[in-house]
Amino acid sequence: MLHKIRFAESAEEHFAQLTARQQAIVLDAVKVQLRYEPLRETRNRKQLRPNPLAPWELRAGALRVFYELDAMKSGLVNVLAIGVKRGNRLIIAGKEIQI
Repeated sequence: MLHKIRFAESAEEHFAQLTARQQAIVLDAVKVQLRYEPLRETRNRKQLRPNPLAPWELRAGALRVFYELDAMKSGLVNVLAIGVKRGNRLIIAGKEIQI
C-alpha cells in the first residue's frame, strides 16, 4: 500500500533550518523508506520507547526523522520532527532534545 507523507508545521520549520544537502537527504529517505511499510522495522527505521516526540524514528546518516501513522486517515504518515544526531546528542531546531 502506498502511503502519503505529510510534514507537520513544526517539521517544516525544522526542515527549513537544514542545509540544501541535508534537505535532499531527508526527502530522499522519506520517499524511499516511508512510502511502503512505514511500520516495518528495518536497519534505518525503528519503533521508539514511549516519548513525547514520536513513536517511530527514521535514520538517514546523521539526520533523524520522527514520524507516526495518522490514526484518523489510513495510509497517511505524519512527519513530526527532523533533527541532527551529533554523538549521543540529538539537536532539533537548535535545541538539544532528550528522548
